[in-house]
Amino acid sequence: MKKYEITLYNQDVRDHIRDDKQHPQFDHGWADQRFMQIEADTPEEAQKIINRRYPERKGFVIVNIIEIPSFT
Repeated sequence: MKKYEITLYNQDVRDHIRDDKQHPQFDHGWADQRFMQIEADTPEEAQKIINRRYPERKGFVIVNIIEIPSFT
């Protein structure tokens, strides 16, 4: 398996902050980009995994999926 770094944030949280409100479910930190590492065989599989954990319907936006090179 390969390792992928996924960059994502939550648009709903950004919208709540813009309106000077607290999101009912997620903390303000989700307004900033976060970096997650996923093990998967392909970038598409990595995207499916992250979409299950952080679904678009809950405001999550994937910015980037990058394969992390293996140096072994």
